[in-house]
This record gives sequence, structure tokens and C-alpha cells, in this order.
Amino acid sequence: MSHSLSPVLHRAAYAALGLTGWSYDALDLGAEDLPVLLAGLGEEWRGFSVTMPCKQAAVRVADTVGRLPALLGAANTLVRDDAGWRAENTDVAGIGMALQLAGIERVDTAAVVGAGGTAAAAAVALASLGARHVEVVVRDPARAQELTGVLGTLRVPAEVRRLDEVARPGRHAAGGLDAPLVVSTVPIDAQPALLDLGWRAGQTVLDVLYAPWPTPLAERVSAAGGRVVGGAEVLFWQATEQVELMTGHAAPIEPMRAALDAALGHGNGRS
Repeated sequence: MSHSLSPVLHRAAYAALGLTGWSYDALDLGAEDLPVLLAGLGEEWRGFSVTMPCKQAAVRVADTVGRLPALLGAANTLVRDDAGWRAENTDVAGIGMALQLAGIERVDTAAVVGAGGTAAAAAVALASLGARHVEVVVRDPARAQELTGVLGTLRVPAEVRRLDEVARPGRHAAGGLDAPLVVSTVPIDAQPALLDLGWRAGQTVLDVLYAPWPTPLAERVSAAGGRVVGGAEVLFWQATEQVELMTGHAAPIEPMRAALDAALGHGNGRS
């Protein structure tokens, strides 16, 4: 997670809370390293922010598993409690807050591009906003099984569509994404394939990326007259919940926001 701005947010929070003995540093680890790491830590360690490829492993090695990571099969947070290490997931809260603060208080239909752990978190956030139908757009439909399983558990009907068919419709496939709300969870190097999905005015697109900003997708959606919500908002709000889980204190919103804005500069994807 050497590319992550999570250290900026957490360090600003600890300083504002007066937790002078607290530190937060990035560790580059593989999923296979996580059990060994946790087994060797003392009581002074309070928590971890977990990124790919360790999110599924975090659920497997945790002593207890919260409701959301149990549903998603992925955790982005490990917190020390009396029972040991507890797996939690704050990605859902981050996505939900980013959408609500962009004015999306309720949604009927939506689309998710991608099928990884962040896509599953997006599906839960969309369900919490009342989604009754979700399109899942992926290169390989076989990769969408876990995501559609999550939506099935939430009783939200899902339609899986191949990315190439959406971008270049044939005789039997409708092209473009008509959903008024789209959440893109794909990495930057996969974004060129998204640029010709028929973006239009009136759509809101949440791009979970935040650096570099604006992304090619953000630029294309904006040029088409759509509204873009950047991943900096997701990062920010999931981090505030992590801070509260790890410290037991309410997150200091203003100092954390100032630190993130300073790190990103202008044009950081805030809607």
C-alpha cells in the first residue's frame, strides 16, 4: 500500500486527537505473510488498514469477523479487541457516504463495473440506498459469481453484461450503460476500455480511483455532461470509520479533510 494516502489521514487524525504515541506506516505484504505478521505482534498494535491482495486473507486469519466482511468475504480493516483480531469492512460506509454527500439518497437501478472486493462493497452500498436492480459489467462473466452471490443474499436482482458487448453491441445486445448511477472499480490501466460506454448527461459516475486525478474515465464522463464523484471521497470516509474503530474516538473530520486536500491538491475528485 505504498501508493496509499491512508497514512496521511490516520496520522492527521492521531495528531488532532492528541495520540502522540501512535504511528501509522505502510507495509508491503502478500496475503501469505499476514498470518505470520499478526502472530508476532504485541498488544501495542491496534489495527491495520488492509488493501489488495490481502482483503480475503484478512477474513481467514481474523479471530472474529464482522457482519459486512462475513457477507463480502473481504475485510479492509483489522482491529485488536479482547478476542484478538477482528475483521471489519469500512469500504461500504465510504462508498455510501460519498454517494449520499453527492446527493444520491436513493437509487432504483445502478451499474457496477468490475467484480472484485471493492465492487462487492459497492453492491452493498447500493442495496442500502434502495437499489432494486444492478447491472454488473465485467470482461469475464465467470468472475462475477461472488458479486452476484452477494447481491443475491441481499435480494437485489443482478444482470451480468460483458464489457465488450456493452461497448460494441451486436445484433442481440444493447450497447451503452443506461443506469443513472454507475460505480467503476477498475484500475487505471483498464480504463481505456470504459471510455466508449455511451456516457451521457444526467448520469452520476463514482470512480473509486483518486490518483492520478482526473482519470480518463472522469474526463470522458464530464465531457459528456455527466457528474463524477472521485475516489478521494471514498478514501476519506472509509478512513474516518477506521480511525473510530482503532482509537475508540470520534474521527476529527476537519483536520483529516485538510490533510487529504493538502496531499491531493486541487481537482481531487470531490463532487
